[in-house]
Amino acid sequence: MGSRRIYLSLAVAAIISNLQLVGAPAQTKITIGAAAMSPRTIPLLIAQEQGLFAKHGLEARIVLIRGAPTLVASLISGDVEVGYTGGPAVIGAAAQGIYLRILSSVSSKLTHTLIANPSIKSVEQLRGKRMGIQSIGGSTWMHTMLALEHVGLEAKRDNINLLVIGDSVLIGQSLEAGRIDAATLDGALVRRLRSKGFTALADLTPHNIPMVNQAIVVSPEFLQKRGEVAERIVMALVDSLAFTLAPQNKAVVTKTMMKRFQFSDAAVGEEGYQDLLVSVERKPFPSLDALRNVRRLMATQNPKVANVKIEEIIDNRIVRKLDDNGYMDKVAAGYGLK
Repeated sequence: MGSRRIYLSLAVAAIISNLQLVGAPAQTKITIGAAAMSPRTIPLLIAQEQGLFAKHGLEARIVLIRGAPTLVASLISGDVEVGYTGGPAVIGAAAQGIYLRILSSVSSKLTHTLIANPSIKSVEQLRGKRMGIQSIGGSTWMHTMLALEHVGLEAKRDNINLLVIGDSVLIGQSLEAGRIDAATLDGALVRRLRSKGFTALADLTPHNIPMVNQAIVVSPEFLQKRGEVAERIVMALVDSLAFTLAPQNKAVVTKTMMKRFQFSDAAVGEEGYQDLLVSVERKPFPSLDALRNVRRLMATQNPKVANVKIEEIIDNRIVRKLDDNGYMDKVAAGYGLK
């Protein structure tokens, strides 16, 4: 009898195991390329670290591909399926006849600060100085041009030398080391520099300057053939934005920021967290006005950009669906948000 009970138990266990395997769908593997590491990348990292991609049946691999043009090229070639980047490189591709699709954007306004070496006390002193960017025509270049425009300066006219340094973290390090004189940065990077005595010449946040900062970008082919996967990616981002903005998750989000940007000062972490709260939006709708702003400035470098049809780049059907069916509000309510 004892042997029969053992065999019966093993058989039942095997059946339960098989049922569990059948009931648990395999995770869809997806590669997401990020063009730069910045505060607005935090929701993407939170989605991975907190299992929010997995919640939606995704096994997401996030890779850093320095430079938005390189990332866009990887999207076009199929080396990565999803891009997390700003608007300039996407519009640049469209100027060449290659229209990618922006599905959502975590932020549609400029929340950066024009910050300079401690010896520089006014915007007028930026004339003839060096500023760091990631690439000509890229997002950090765009932020810099908009910042200069806001304070009444112009790079060429005022002999401001734009140096290609790398992503926002590297630009901040170069400013701190004295290799450049000023930069347009945001969030925790600005807080770190201000704590070291660097001069904040202009805070752009209150002025609501339209800008596509970080967006989910895919190819038309991906959207057509794997639209259901694209929807799950946006759902995970919506979840992550709600998680990030929820006061109850402050400690987790702050810890992630401090780890990723390699600073240990708790006060800087606190201020960086507060900046993040105003940098991202709970409902990640892409903005036509923001892309029009990008097109306007890029056309100064490439006349072909003026002919880009912005309406063909934005595809907001998924975010609209998630808003109309109440998904966004339901997720937010689950975290205690309104």
